[in-house]
Amino acid sequence: MLQTYDERNADLLVNINGELIHRDRAGVSPFDSLVQGGDGVWEGLRVYRGTIFRLREHLERLRHSALALAFESVPSADEIIEQIRRTLAANGMTDGVHVRLTLSRGTKITSGMDPRLNRAGPTLIVLAEHKAPVYDTGGLTLITSSVRRFSPDTLDPRIHHNNLLPSILAKIEANASGADDALMLDTRGFVAETNATHVFLVRGGVVMTPRAVACPEGVTRATVLELCDDHEIPCEERDLALYDFYRADEVFCTGTMGELAPVVRIDGRVIGDGAPGPVTRELSAMYRGLTETAGDPVV
Repeated sequence: MLQTYDERNADLLVNINGELIHRDRAGVSPFDSLVQGGDGVWEGLRVYRGTIFRLREHLERLRHSALALAFESVPSADEIIEQIRRTLAANGMTDGVHVRLTLSRGTKITSGMDPRLNRAGPTLIVLAEHKAPVYDTGGLTLITSSVRRFSPDTLDPRIHHNNLLPSILAKIEANASGADDALMLDTRGFVAETNATHVFLVRGGVVMTPRAVACPEGVTRATVLELCDDHEIPCEERDLALYDFYRADEVFCTGTMGELAPVVRIDGRVIGDGAPGPVTRELSAMYRGLTETAGDPVV
């Protein structure tokens, strides 16, 4: 699974601290905390027919992550939404759009990791692209990575930060194996998530997903749990080993970038009958229904 270039994005205007700049000229200072040490937080949003699904939940997670990293100032939700609106309007975007929000600690007066060197406030980047859900709905293949997810006593996964090297290293292993993505285990050996998404399994009609111990509390993940509760689909959050995934009837991934995507093979094992299962298809349809009715207007 490799994303492709969309010609409609050739002349994007990127919003950096309120200034709209052509993608080829956009840039941040070499003294910015993102460049100096990956010191920032981010969110992925999706635009459906002029609305963003679960916008407030995403902005709340962005704020909480910034507070956990001791940012001295964080733009309000309304301020960020205004910049999202300006960016979408400038690019003439209303549907089928993915927005990457990045908030760094800001620009330093000299290079170094000490946050006291940050004197100019945070840097807010709004990058909106024409981009449909990126995963193949016919079914993904996964391998298990040798790279482990951090535990909360090392780096709390609820902080949605820009230090993505563990995910990148896991993705390199997936690419080398010819798989779409990589499952990542926690330090205890239980499945945490993939390098890019949360993961669920279905066995005997029960939907299960790993506890949010070594993975973030995903917005799409939470939506799926709510859908199960609302429609009386048995669902559990529990520790799950590779053994549980290998013998599952169905497996699927969740995330804003790719919505719900079925998994048909893990480490060479065929999952179920090797095709998207009925519970996955049902939840996918419910999720699409929510995105059509439950978004926050931004266009």
